[in-house]
Amino acid sequence: MSSPAAALSAPSVSRPLAVVYATLTAITFSAVAGAPTPIYRLYRETLGLTPFAITIIFAVYAFTMIGAFLTIARLSDYVGRKPMILTALGLNAAALSLFFVAESAAMLIVARAVQGVATSIALATLGAVIADTAPKWAPTLNSVTAFIGLALGSLISGALVAFAPWPTQLVYAVLLGVTLAEMAVLAWIAETASPRAGAWSGIRPRLTVPAAATGEMVRLFPLTLSAWALGGFYLSLMPSLVVAATAVRSPLVGAAVVSTLMIAGGVSSYVTRGSDARMMVRASAAWLAGGIVLTLVAISAGSAVGMLFGTIVAGVGFGASYGAALRALLPHAASHERAGLLSAYFVESYLAFALPTIAAGLAAPHIGLVATALIYGSALALSAIVTLVLETFAARRAR
Repeated sequence: MSSPAAALSAPSVSRPLAVVYATLTAITFSAVAGAPTPIYRLYRETLGLTPFAITIIFAVYAFTMIGAFLTIARLSDYVGRKPMILTALGLNAAALSLFFVAESAAMLIVARAVQGVATSIALATLGAVIADTAPKWAPTLNSVTAFIGLALGSLISGALVAFAPWPTQLVYAVLLGVTLAEMAVLAWIAETASPRAGAWSGIRPRLTVPAAATGEMVRLFPLTLSAWALGGFYLSLMPSLVVAATAVRSPLVGAAVVSTLMIAGGVSSYVTRGSDARMMVRASAAWLAGGIVLTLVAISAGSAVGMLFGTIVAGVGFGASYGAALRALLPHAASHERAGLLSAYFVESYLAFALPTIAAGLAAPHIGLVATALIYGSALALSAIVTLVLETFAARRAR
């Protein structure tokens, strides 16, 4: 049996292969997370689910991700990267199999829960592989893979729902095939981390924010809330909203609106990666608020084209805000405090991703999905403006 040292001294050609593998596999996990979005409307019609049930199915993914991020997602630092990648792929395959046979809200909730655990392990571990093998590219690759995967998952799923048979099953079969192929290819990927002791202590839940970063995190919270809550609404209720607001029933149109947010976010995250953090926080808050307002106007007018345009502007703010927030926060943490700060940021972000969306799902049956979207979007636009105002005053005081 080969030793950890032998695994780490694998031929150099395997290092570029590891980067490519980790990047593509991370995209696959995000694609799996985005795949149910165009199908939610069909679940409502075929299984008789309410908007609230849909948002619970969606939100359980975020809650299980939070739990795993705080515990087992860090295990690859102790047991090695490949065992945890294999674990994540196996859980992902199980989740896809559950989606394939799901005939009730309960089965969909279980599938999303398993998927959330799989995705958190995968993103933490694959992100670590990228950092191990391509440290200069790690921030960029780790920020854009989620956007690319979510966009591809929504688009592919929407196309299959619109034009292929078995609309609630085929996309899961396709992604299961990709997942099984990635499990097979893993055998040829070099291990990039040596096992070490301390795994049990490493999974003890803990959450810390350095004192120096507390004020910054408070100022950024309204922007974080606005961006992630917008993403949660798009990935759960936007396809149904497109139908309600525009009467366009094609699943591909709803998927296109969702994918537009992710594509714009991924492009802006990449393009703005070297920009000044303070300036980009203000700019992203303005783009996000402006894009949301444009989208709300289009919803009121029943314009799918207008919704796409507003989504592009909001997506620019969404993607730019993610990178800018991290660049603004991390300088306030010492090297031994960064993991704790990032964990706190992601817990905050995924709570913002899930909780407001659940509230929207509760409101929709009572006041209608369009009215819910108008109120929800207005609140998120105001939230982004709060950060814009706070950061503008902070910049003036610093002069």
